Amino acid sequence: MPELPEVEVTRLSFADRIRGARIEAVRLGKPLRWPLGCEPAALAAQTVGDVTRRGKYLWLALDRGGLLMHLGMSGSLSFGSVAVPAGPHDHFDLVTGRGTLRLTDPRRFGAVVWSPAPDAGMAGKLLAGLGLEPFDPAFDGAHLYRALRGRRVAIKQALLAGDIVVGAGNIYACEALFEAGIDPRTRSDKLSRPRCARLAAAVRQTLARALDLGGSTLRDFRDAHGMAGQFQLQAQVYGRAGEPCRRCGTTVRRIVQGQRATYCCPGCQRR
Repeated sequence: MPELPEVEVTRLSFADRIRGARIEAVRLGKPLRWPLGCEPAALAAQTVGDVTRRGKYLWLALDRGGLLMHLGMSGSLSFGSVAVPAGPHDHFDLVTGRGTLRLTDPRRFGAVVWSPAPDAGMAGKLLAGLGLEPFDPAFDGAHLYRALRGRRVAIKQALLAGDIVVGAGNIYACEALFEAGIDPRTRSDKLSRPRCARLAAAVRQTLARALDLGGSTLRDFRDAHGMAGQFQLQAQVYGRAGEPCRRCGTTVRRIVQGQRATYCCPGCQRR
């Protein structure tokens, strides 16, 4: 699933190129997770403004309202001249005078939803429960400690929930917990203030490194230029079950938490 780094990398790959473009037409393919929320013809002749990100959502500002986009489990966006007609997995084309923004999503868990504003309509409902952005100065050890006090779930599950901090998806939660030296099964309300401070810093550092490396490509992620991410090549524990830890030599383990694979080093990570 594209996580925050992949979504941000995608945004950066086309935001400047589409800003100021005039919409000429909209093409819809098979239904996505939610309906568009307006008649496609109503978007024609509008101008695309800034493209911003909140969590794993992208907001394309228009003259009247905007489009909230989500890549779902397997979606990707491309922007430029379209060389081929839409295929069976191409479900949304925003045709502009500068090129076509195309959403390709084989599993159709993605979405494109019109809303009058990011905090209104369907967009407001979808964004309302999101936690802090990881690079927000307010996301620090003190915030994490307060947020975890009433939670009895494993710390990895708390990070994945997205209502404390956004962006710590499965890959990045595993890597951040390794960097902080915390066993992913540790109960959230048992983390001390110093460990929360280390974890908050590790989340920021892990996501910043992922952004620098263009995100992770495990299956088919590409940005709007068609470029793959490289973070997975430098992962310390994710996907390395049975291999020696690069830090201490202990064999990396794979366990299952909430039906998701978790990777950790028993030597470096403690409860």
